[in-house]
Parts: sequence; C-alpha cells; structure tokens
Amino acid sequence: MHIKSHTYTKDGITILWQPDKCIHSGICVRGLSEVFNPKKHPWIDMTQAETDRIAEQVKNCPSGALSILPNA
Repeated sequence: MHIKSHTYTKDGITILWQPDKCIHSGICVRGLSEVFNPKKHPWIDMTQAETDRIAEQVKNCPSGALSILPNA
C-alpha cells in the first residue's frame, strides 16, 4: 500500500507529514499557528519560526503524522 507523504526542509531539519495518519487533533496549529496553517497551501511554512521551535512542536503530534526525518 502506498502511503502519501510530504516533506518540508529548513536549516538541516526535514519534517515528514503523513496525512493518512493525521487525527486532526489541532495540536500543531494551536501550538505554532504561524507555521502550521491548514487554510494555506502548502499548510506548513517553515520560514515562519526557528527550527528548534518547529521541532519541539512536531514532537507533540499525538498521531505521528508529523515527524522529523534523521539527517543523512
């Protein structure tokens, strides 16, 4: 089965978003709305916050739909 995913990269950090895993808890949006905005396309804009803030927010994703890819 093919799993849909999208990546977003900034300053050596890559966020993986797997929409099929998302439970729409809204934690990402409420925690860092300047980066995670479902009304925009693309809905993740990593230019709007420092990478450490983004990484901390991604770690709060309860479903694992958002994750940080290891650096190669």
